[in-house]
Amino acid sequence: MKVFGQRKRATAAIAAAGALLALAACTPAGTAAPESSSTSAPAPAPAPQSSTTAPPSPSAQPGTSATVGALVPGFPQALLPLMPGAKLVSSSFDKTTVPATVALVGSITAPSANVLAFYTKGLEAQGFKAVPGETVGTVPSKDFLRGDNETVNIAVVETSGVSTFTIGANVAAESVK
Repeated sequence: MKVFGQRKRATAAIAAAGALLALAACTPAGTAAPESSSTSAPAPAPAPQSSTTAPPSPSAQPGTSATVGALVPGFPQALLPLMPGAKLVSSSFDKTTVPATVALVGSITAPSANVLAFYTKGLEAQGFKAVPGETVGTVPSKDFLRGDNETVNIAVVETSGVSTFTIGANVAAESVK
């Protein structure tokens, strides 16, 4: 049964990483749109869509945030610090949920084992216990548990000497203060 929970968390973390990387991919696309100024007709189309989604955003903004290339305001750096030498790809924080949800995506020119070792040491120092298992399929992945409902998952994909890691955490409100 624990294996299903691990896979479910790892799948969710990998899906979150994919979504965040897709969000990061949107940034260059937004840069490409201004270059093709002759296609100004499509530019107004996204604006109405944005204003359509604007009403839900204000209600979500007070406790929810996500950004590319930086830590969102209020991000619990003591809980999930960026590994030294790593480049921050994206971060998100939703303190409106119970437990709160935190995510971090980064990349570094280091082996996946080094990434897992760094975060394992930091999380265990905060009272998290590693759950048995080191991979999901062929992806290095590690799950941690603290108490009954605080979880952290770290998944690392290594390509051409660059490790891209995704950390997803569901933690008590007092853990993110």
